[in-house]
Amino acid sequence: MRTQSTFVLLITAIVFGLSVQARAGIWTTLDMPGSSGTGAYGIDGSNIVGGYGGGNFLYNGSGWTTLNTPGAPHGIDGSNIVGQYYDTSGRHGFLYDGSTWTALDMPDAYNTSAFGISGSIIVGEYFDGSYHHGFSYNGSIWTTLDMPGAQRTYAYGIDGSNIVGFYEDTSGVYGFLYDGSEWTTLNMPGAGWTCATGIDGSNIVGYYSDASGLYGFIYNGSGWTTLEMPGARDTVAYGIDGCNIVGCYSDTSGIQHGFIYTIPEPTTVLLLGLGGISLILRKSKV
Repeated sequence: MRTQSTFVLLITAIVFGLSVQARAGIWTTLDMPGSSGTGAYGIDGSNIVGGYGGGNFLYNGSGWTTLNTPGAPHGIDGSNIVGQYYDTSGRHGFLYDGSTWTALDMPDAYNTSAFGISGSIIVGEYFDGSYHHGFSYNGSIWTTLDMPGAQRTYAYGIDGSNIVGFYEDTSGVYGFLYDGSEWTTLNMPGAGWTCATGIDGSNIVGYYSDASGLYGFIYNGSGWTTLEMPGARDTVAYGIDGCNIVGCYSDTSGIQHGFIYTIPEPTTVLLLGLGGISLILRKSKV
């Protein structure tokens, strides 16, 4: 009986150790071939959009496609990509459906940027000449999004009815979650400022700054986890879909790289460990 208990304790410790190790996740660097710098900004399934030195791309997990966009892509949902571009009249958002480019300009605004898309809803930011406001756009109706009491509001990511972004008031810069009726401030503990940029289900990603540098984060509604590419000078997370987070980091030489961070699934490890425990217990009874 004592031998059986020893086996259980030993294997439980091993399983716990594997689970903790798995939580470190998997980092994959994304570098557009031949480019001097790469940034990944949006993800949907296996498709990632971003920019590289002098251009923009769509990466499908195996191949790179140059996007002849008028500006930088930031969000993707299915075949639809949103972003922003500049011309002589200012800054404009855009929607690209795989064949047609459509300019997005908030009525009477000086500048407009589109950052996120979910279904038919696009979110972003516009400048009216005095203040920066967030917005949502459903293809026909523009809705201003202003965090109560904020001087500036930027809507950045969307999943269904939930929108994330960041705002500035007299005390600093903070992330937010807006569910269509209520605003919730998101502030990484100990951070100088916090920006939320992507959401999928209950998981929110973004980046924050503290006295030691710039870091990505994932927030699951109750706990915060810092995302730091090993060996990087700084790390910024922009988008999330399922277990995959995309963003960019700078190496010690100051060169920017895109990345995919795969969130671990400790449940799988735990199940394997429990199976091992069961097998050992059966053997111990023989």
